[in-house]
Amino acid sequence: QLQLVESGGGLVQPGGSLRLSCAASGFTLAGYAIGWIRQAPGKEREGVSCINSNGVRTNYEDSLKGRFTISRDNAKNTVYLQLNSLKPEDTAVYYCVARGYCGDYVSNYVYRGQGTQVTVSS
Repeated sequence: QLQLVESGGGLVQPGGSLRLSCAASGFTLAGYAIGWIRQAPGKEREGVSCINSNGVRTNYEDSLKGRFTISRDNAKNTVYLQLNSLKPEDTAVYYCVARGYCGDYVSNYVYRGQGTQVTVSS
C-alpha cells in the first residue's frame, strides 16, 4: 500500500519545539517534492513549507520563516519539519503531501498522509 505516514505531533507549551516526520511506505520519496500543509478547526487549509526532490530548494509560508525548517533524508525515505518557537496559533493537524514539484502543493498532490495533531497550549 502506497502511503505517507506522519509522526511527531503532540502537546507542547508556547515557545516549545517539535519535529514532525513524514515517512513513505510502499514507494520512494526521492522522486517527489514533499510539502507540509496544516488545517486548524474552522480554518482553511494552508501551506507551511515545501522541499524539492533533491532537497536543494525549499519554500516557506512567509509568516513561518525563521521558526520552521524543512529537511529530507532520502536514504531514510523521510522528510522532517522542525517547529520552533511554537505559538498557540500553530495548533492544527499537519499533513505531508507528495507531488512532482512544489508548485501548488496545498491543493494538488499525489499522496497525502493521515496527519499528526500539533497542539500548542499552556
